[in-house]
Amino acid sequence: VAAQKCRKRKLNAILNLEEDVCNLQTQKESLKKEHSQCSKSINQIKQKLNNLYHDIFSRLRDDQGRPVSPRQYVIHCSSNGGVFIIPKHLAKSEQKQENRKEQKQK
Repeated sequence: VAAQKCRKRKLNAILNLEEDVCNLQTQKESLKKEHSQCSKSINQIKQKLNNLYHDIFSRLRDDQGRPVSPRQYVIHCSSNGGVFIIPKHLAKSEQKQENRKEQKQK
């Protein structure tokens, strides 16, 4: 009788584990689909942002009316919502400073 109960418990444990595996596989497939959809959305947003970036630079002019080069300038958004066009070399140094601040806060 003890051996029968032990075998029954073992069989129930195996069945429960098989059910858990099935549930986890279903959850995995669902997460894969969600990940795929998120990746598509991110790529669409990146493309829209890239198009917007090029559109903005195609309309920008300096003081002499010449086009502003996206190779030399970047669009910078400040934390208070301000948007600026700044030279790339300044943007890189500012980004390094922000990264240092973030590392110090951690």
